[in-house]
Amino acid sequence: MSGKMIRQPAYSLHKASGQARVRINRRDHYLGLHGSPESYERYQDLIAEWRIRNGDTDRYTLTVDDLALLYLDYAKLHYRKNGRETSEVHCTRSALRFLVAAAGQTRARSFGPKLLKEVRERMVSAKLCRTTINSNVGRIRRMFKWAVAEELIPPTVLTALQAVQGLQAGRSTAIERPPVRPVSQAAIDAIHPFVSRPVWAMVQVQLLTGMRPGEVLSMRACDLNTGGRVWEYVPQSHKTQHHGRGRTIFLGPRAQEIVRPFLKADLQAYLFSPRDAVREFNAERSSRRVTPLQYGNHPGTHRKRSPQRQPGKRYDRDAYRVAIQRACERVFGMPDELRHLGRGLRNLLEQDRQAERERRRRLAAQWRAQYCWHPHQLRHNAGTIIRREGGLETARVVLGHSELKTTEIYAEFDEARAREIMGRVG
Repeated sequence: MSGKMIRQPAYSLHKASGQARVRINRRDHYLGLHGSPESYERYQDLIAEWRIRNGDTDRYTLTVDDLALLYLDYAKLHYRKNGRETSEVHCTRSALRFLVAAAGQTRARSFGPKLLKEVRERMVSAKLCRTTINSNVGRIRRMFKWAVAEELIPPTVLTALQAVQGLQAGRSTAIERPPVRPVSQAAIDAIHPFVSRPVWAMVQVQLLTGMRPGEVLSMRACDLNTGGRVWEYVPQSHKTQHHGRGRTIFLGPRAQEIVRPFLKADLQAYLFSPRDAVREFNAERSSRRVTPLQYGNHPGTHRKRSPQRQPGKRYDRDAYRVAIQRACERVFGMPDELRHLGRGLRNLLEQDRQAERERRRRLAAQWRAQYCWHPHQLRHNAGTIIRREGGLETARVVLGHSELKTTEIYAEFDEARAREIMGRVG
C-alpha cells in the first residue's frame, strides 16, 4: 500500500434529485435512488476501481473483488483478435460475476476449494448447464493462475483450487445440455422461401464445405485461390489462429457454383452482404408495385435518406443466426404471443405484466429449442457426410481439427450405413 493515506470518496445524497452520488477525481457519479441496494452496489464497484487506481493492491489485503477487476483489465488486452475483443472477455466477465457475488470481500490469498465449490453451486442454482459451469470454473482458476504469475497471491492458492474436479455427467444436479446434432434436410429446405439470397447461399456453402459460421461470413474474393479444379479459401481470421495453425477450406464444383454469382470486382469486399440483400428486396418489391409510378412515392423515396440503422458490409454471427431463427418461426408457426412478448399486455398491472412477459419468454425459449436450428449445426451435417464418404481422417482435415477426438464430436457415425453393412455380414 502507498504510505500516504488517501481519504476514500464518500457515499452521499444529491438533494435536488434524490439520487446517491460519489465524487471521484473531481467528477460526480450518480448511482441511482439514494439508499437503494443498486446504488450501494454501484458505489462499491466504483470504490473498488478507485482503490486499484490509487495503488491499493497490497497482496495481503487484496480482495477477490479487486483481483477480478485487475484480471478483467488484463483480459480485455489479452483476448483480442484483429484489434477487437473476443467473446472470451464476455464469458470471463459472466463467470466472475458469480465469484464476486459469493466471495467478493474475501481476501484473494484466503480463497480456497470450499469457496470455489460454493461459487459453482450458485451457477447450478442459476440453471447454467454442466459444461458451461465447468468452463466458468476453469476461467476462475485461470484468473488465480494469472495472479500467481503477477505475485499477487501465493502459489499454494492455485494448487488448492486445482484439486476441485469438474462436474461429471450424471453425477451432479446441473442441467445437461443435449449434444449438437445435424439438422434434417427437410428443416433446411423449409426456410428457403423465407431467407434472403445471401443467407441461403451461406447455408448451402456451409453444408458443402463444413465451414464455421464465422468463416463463411468473412469470405472475400481476395481470400480465394480459384486456379485449380478445387478452389482453396484461406480465411483472413479463424478460430485457432492464435495457436499458430493455418486453415485452408476446399470448395468443390457445387460450392463454386453457389459462390460464383457473389464474386465482386472489389476483391476486398465481403461476398455475402446485408446491403446486397436489402437492395434485392427493395428491387423485388418495386417490381411487384401495382400503383403507377406517377402516383404516391417513387421507388426509394418512401424512406429516410440517412436512416439510423444502415445495413452492414457483412453479416455477423448473430444476424446470420437470427435470420435463420426468424425463418424457422414463420415456417413452423410460432404463436404470435411468443414472437411478440408484449402484445396484449397493456391492460395488466405492472407486476402482472412482468410475470406474464417472463412466462412467455420461457415458453418462447422452449418452442425455439424444439423447432429452430442454428448455423453451427450445418457443420455437423457436413462432418457426418464427409466422414461417411472419405473417413474420419478426411473429415478432420476438412473441418480443420488438430485431433481426431474433436472431429468425432462433429462427424457422427452413420448408423444407417452400419445397419446396411451388418445386414449383409452380420
